[in-house]
Amino acid sequence: MRIRKYQSQDKGQLTALWGTIFPDDPPHNAPSRVIDAKLAVDDLIFLTEIDEQLVGACMAGYDGHRGWLYAVGILPEYRRSGAGRQLVEFTMKALADIGCIKVNLQIRATNTEVAEFYRSLGFEVEDRLSMGRFISFPDEVL
Repeated sequence: MRIRKYQSQDKGQLTALWGTIFPDDPPHNAPSRVIDAKLAVDDLIFLTEIDEQLVGACMAGYDGHRGWLYAVGILPEYRRSGAGRQLVEFTMKALADIGCIKVNLQIRATNTEVAEFYRSLGFEVEDRLSMGRFISFPDEVL
């Protein structure tokens, strides 16, 4: 298994991977759009390969205060192999290396299996209310 940073030639494979892992994501989370928007800010996208096949990915964010994990996913046939754990740990080390001291993430409340995965990595549920608002998406994306 190899974990590495995203490169421009990975876009097609990453778009397909996230489309497979997150088939029910809303249009504003379209992988191609997300990748382009992320790369306009920084390059904190990490990929997991097994036998030269892309099997997982994680996008990270850091605002100078805290870090975030986004779109963490491993193909179903590679789950429970340690690939997800290694990907998250690799990403958290990359964030720590640039000064991040705390990492947050959000998952859907109904995704209890993923919640247990993150608990096994030391994440805890915090008493927070998550809020959001669209500010500039075209109508067809909402």
